[in-house]
Amino acid sequence: MNVEYTGRHYEVTPAIRKEVETGLNKIRKILGDKFETKVILAVEKHRHKAEITISPRNGPLVGLAQAKDMTIAVSEALEHLEKQALKYKTKWETKKRLARRTEEVKKWNGHDTAGAESVLAAVGLTEKTAVPVAVHRYPAVAKTTEVHLVRSSEAVALRPMTLEEAIKEAHFRDRDVFVFRDPKGKLMILHRTRDGKMELIEAP
Repeated sequence: MNVEYTGRHYEVTPAIRKEVETGLNKIRKILGDKFETKVILAVEKHRHKAEITISPRNGPLVGLAQAKDMTIAVSEALEHLEKQALKYKTKWETKKRLARRTEEVKKWNGHDTAGAESVLAAVGLTEKTAVPVAVHRYPAVAKTTEVHLVRSSEAVALRPMTLEEAIKEAHFRDRDVFVFRDPKGKLMILHRTRDGKMELIEAP
């Protein structure tokens, strides 16, 4: 397991290493993927902070937490990371299902009739003039569901932030869209694309 540790005003102990590696093993079972891991442990004004970043195929996932004790901070950061990993896996599987469904829709729209249920029939007045005809039976296409709107304040920053702070906050809150103002007061929007990359949109 390749884990890079960085201690800031904190000495990384064997017990903390074991805690991190146990949590990462759970995440590996979810993602089923090899990934690099960076762990930053820091102590600032008696607050213990843990930042754990993993890099699966489609972009980084970050777990952030702070507490009075480093063990608690690490545990909370890993818990947050585990939730993100589950969301990441669900999104990945949904994407694969959608791709498969698109292929199926193409088949039923006449691009490919190999999967259609077909029945051979003959059309004509007599056996000599009858012409063989293949009759295909296609499944009905499912209707799309209605969109439900839910108001959320979790995706909006209450104070001005730098771009780096906004990215960390979006990861921490586990948001695909995050709205904030930069130190100059300009409205900015962070958007996580389908491939896991963060996209910055500057509002006019």
